[in-house]
Amino acid sequence: MAKQVIREQQQLQQKVQSEVEKYKELQNDIQKSVSARNQLDAQLNENQIVKNELDRLDESNNVYKLVGPVLVKQDLIEAKQNVHKRIEYIENEISRQEKNSKELKKKQDSIREDITSLQQQFQKAQLKAAGAR
Repeated sequence: MAKQVIREQQQLQQKVQSEVEKYKELQNDIQKSVSARNQLDAQLNENQIVKNELDRLDESNNVYKLVGPVLVKQDLIEAKQNVHKRIEYIENEISRQEKNSKELKKKQDSIREDITSLQQQFQKAQLKAAGAR
């Protein structure tokens, strides 16, 4: 009986450790997701500033695009379209990141609940072992 209880405790302890490792991995993934989201927010803000600047220009103004070390003249309408497409793309990426973050947090909550449950089972097994002595 005592050997079985000890074996049960060891199995529960291994399960807890496994779940804790999963939890730590998810924390790292969430941190990466937050970092990516922050980078996308910065890019969006930068592109919105560029869009606002382009909106203030008229056809008589020259617009240049940096291509490598060279500034190349670009059509104003084309520049506005490019910036608009970039903003759309970044907004879609932000949406995707938010969805990914929510899924990761759900998984993290689930694993947290599993860990709590396993810890409770482990404590019961310890009490059972103490009573068996």
